[in-house]
Amino acid sequence: MSLLLVGAGLAGAAAGGLALFTGLTASRIEKAFPPQGKFMEVDGTRLHYLDEGTGPAIVMVHGLGGQMGNFTHGLLDRLKGDHRVVIVDRPGSGYSTRPPGAKANLRAQGDTIAGFITALGLERPLLVGHSLGGAISLAVALDHPGRVAGLALVAPLTQVQAAVPPAFKGLVVRSPLARRVAAWTMATPMAILRRQQVMDVVFGPDPVPRDFATKGRGVLTLRPAAYQAASEDIVAVNLDLPGLVARYGELRLPVSILFGRDDRVLDWQLHGEATRRLVPGLELEIVDGGHMLPVTLPDVTADWIRAAARRLAAAAA
Repeated sequence: MSLLLVGAGLAGAAAGGLALFTGLTASRIEKAFPPQGKFMEVDGTRLHYLDEGTGPAIVMVHGLGGQMGNFTHGLLDRLKGDHRVVIVDRPGSGYSTRPPGAKANLRAQGDTIAGFITALGLERPLLVGHSLGGAISLAVALDHPGRVAGLALVAPLTQVQAAVPPAFKGLVVRSPLARRVAAWTMATPMAILRRQQVMDVVFGPDPVPRDFATKGRGVLTLRPAAYQAASEDIVAVNLDLPGLVARYGELRLPVSILFGRDDRVLDWQLHGEATRRLVPGLELEIVDGGHMLPVTLPDVTADWIRAAARRLAAAAA
């Protein structure tokens, strides 16, 4: 009995130490990198967003474990000279919140993005979605077709996958209690220890920009709230995706996809080529590069987004 008590005491002390480390790390990160933009409440979700530039509107939705820095790092300055660029932290990500008990499935997040577009008074913008943000953008277009004029999807998740990519398996925690415990104990130190391994997958074969952690605010992913949101996202992703795939043929707005042929997260043939066969008129462009094209190939990505915007303008003329 005494050994059990000692063991329990040591485990409790270790957990307390990890929680203290996690809390201090999160506090320091938030002090160094406070919110960049404004806040708006949409259906109980407090969304953090940036709204800069003038011209035809573009709304940008980031992927799993990301935040608006994925777009502000290289794309914002390249696009805001001739477009109104609106970049939003998805619910639970960056500095946006996800209310307790709120759903994380694709269609629920799509409803929030559609409500955000309406609340800003945007008239059918071009919706740009990266990775998981691509699946959410497809949900917006299918469930709220009048809210957006077209989709420009960068390395998007579009099809059901047989398995979770190895780099993200640590996020698959189905119990809310276990998820919270992991977020406040092991998630932050493990993310620091495995950073290079994960970045090699997420960015590879492209190098990680040296300023991504700061200018791209990649360090925000080390906070416990970021882990919890990403875990909720990945656990919920297949709740809606099969049904969305079955409806792709309903899409009647212009859809463009940009993929890196060497993407180590999502296979361009499954999520690009297979989707092209399901969506009428979909334009697919494949370039040399990995998954994080908005960061690693900002000029290519910005030019591609502008081309998608020009096609919308021509179609509306």
